[in-house]
Amino acid sequence: MAYSERTPPPRHAQTGSSLCPAVSLLLVLFTCNVRYAACGASNIVLILSDDQDVELGGMTPMKKTKLLIGDAGATFSNAYTATALGCPSRSSILTGNYPHNHAVRNDSLAGNCSSPLWQKGPETLALPVYLSKRKYRTFFAGKYLEQYGTKEAGEFAHVPPGWDLWHALVGDTKYYNYSLSVNGKEEKHGDSYEKDYFTDLILNRSLEFLDKRSLGQPFFMMLSPPAAHAPWTAAPQYQKEFSDVKAPRDGSFNKPGKDKHWLLRQPPNPMAGSSMDFLDDAYRKRWQTLLSVDDMVEKLVKKLEDLKELNNTYIFYASDNGFHAGQFSLPIDKRQLYEFDIRVPLMVRGPGIAPKQIVKAPVLNIDLAPTILDISGSDLPIMDGQSFLSQMAPSLRSGPSRSCFLVEHTGEGSPVPDPACPKLGCGLSHCLPNCVCEDSYNNTYACVRTLVGINLQYCEFSDNESFVEVYNLTSDLSQLVNIVKKVDPALLQAMNQHLIKLQSCAGSSCHDNGINGL
Repeated sequence: MAYSERTPPPRHAQTGSSLCPAVSLLLVLFTCNVRYAACGASNIVLILSDDQDVELGGMTPMKKTKLLIGDAGATFSNAYTATALGCPSRSSILTGNYPHNHAVRNDSLAGNCSSPLWQKGPETLALPVYLSKRKYRTFFAGKYLEQYGTKEAGEFAHVPPGWDLWHALVGDTKYYNYSLSVNGKEEKHGDSYEKDYFTDLILNRSLEFLDKRSLGQPFFMMLSPPAAHAPWTAAPQYQKEFSDVKAPRDGSFNKPGKDKHWLLRQPPNPMAGSSMDFLDDAYRKRWQTLLSVDDMVEKLVKKLEDLKELNNTYIFYASDNGFHAGQFSLPIDKRQLYEFDIRVPLMVRGPGIAPKQIVKAPVLNIDLAPTILDISGSDLPIMDGQSFLSQMAPSLRSGPSRSCFLVEHTGEGSPVPDPACPKLGCGLSHCLPNCVCEDSYNNTYACVRTLVGINLQYCEFSDNESFVEVYNLTSDLSQLVNIVKKVDPALLQAMNQHLIKLQSCAGSSCHDNGINGL
């Protein structure tokens, strides 16, 4: 083992041998140095849900998960995504980098989602590649990137580097009637709940992997279930749950976006009754799909306990982005700069993490990869993110926390009008019932979000208005009032200058937390 490598957190394992101590020690040292560079390292599991918010009660169905991960370890109350959209966010999770550095802009091939450019560049330096070098046995099951497996992205034969076992969904979210790439070979599935329900299949494949694991070799598992993403197909036993639940009506729900950027000034207010019915139905179904993810967590933890691996395993539970349901009269989606779309759930349990912690330090999705590599004992490569192991396990690591961070989004539009909404003109996309569109070319923005010292969000748009939004989240948690015209110009200047720095940062320069003038 190279002496320059970081020391992994201590492994908690049972030991015993009939050999004399000296011979036993020599065998252990030989095995560690020759067979596994990560001998003594802990196992790591990352469970990544899809479109699961925290602001609107998205963790309510997850009672078992909160008990088995949150109560058994750390819950992060200020966890955020650097971009509120699936493929860019997942790319950030895999690479530890902001979107402006991995260059994935949206969920399309043209936006670099699982494109040949991604495959030849950032994907070759992604998390599993480094873990594989540490001799981790790596396993993936679930949704990877939205364009994965399409013809232009290499179809199902493409298996990203670093993965030993690969069970990835071809294309975007489905619960039934989908295809998988299983280690580079196509596997088709139908509509049988027992055989094909995707969340359960991910669980079953993961349990099989654990049963067949190599004893003594650490493993990394990434499980990426479809919930709570559309089409919101719940398991049969859960399709009647939450029948009386409606989307929460507080905060910014059904409020006009009168002092906000162009896209948010377009939705009719108040919302039509049909839009309200639509979003309430989606809200219920999202919760229903999450119940199967909650079951997944319970069965996975039980299996690790049965195999006597639980006490030596870090389990992360996170989501790629948040979600909205009626906020500022937008029916359902993500992509916006507001707390409901950028705040995400994050819980971690594992060796050295005290139970029932609430960690207030801000963390980002770009911090997941460096934290996991820190746990593995790897030398940390150059990444925009930084390890938060010290925040949840100070007895194992010491390190700084960030006080502010970047949120960025590249708006997506169509060069021609939506046929269902011709009056809206071109430049919009993801138009929902009643011609409310969730994205547009001019919905391109970058924000500085700061929580330490001052609870503020400052955002600039790349549009013909040079629009700016500023929110004091101490007094206006729902971000109802844009205070850009009321704050000290010196503060605006300081935020603008720091935003410019963050938009061009790379590696350690992204860790610069100081904002001059604050």
